[in-house]
Amino acid sequence: MKAYLDVCCLCRLFDDQSQFRVRIETDAVEEILALCYSRFSLISSTPIFYEISRMNDNMRV
Repeated sequence: MKAYLDVCCLCRLFDDQSQFRVRIETDAVEEILALCYSRFSLISSTPIFYEISRMNDNMRV
């Protein structure tokens, strides 16, 4: 199975975790990434590389 996470999903890990919704969304993203090591293939795209390249260094942490 293939998994595609857009930049918003990938950046969720770096958002303020004090809000309950952000925390459970972060947990979901972490679980999907963990599954990519065993059951899924994480795929990417040109738009993801473009969006990340447009972020300034402060946003990439």
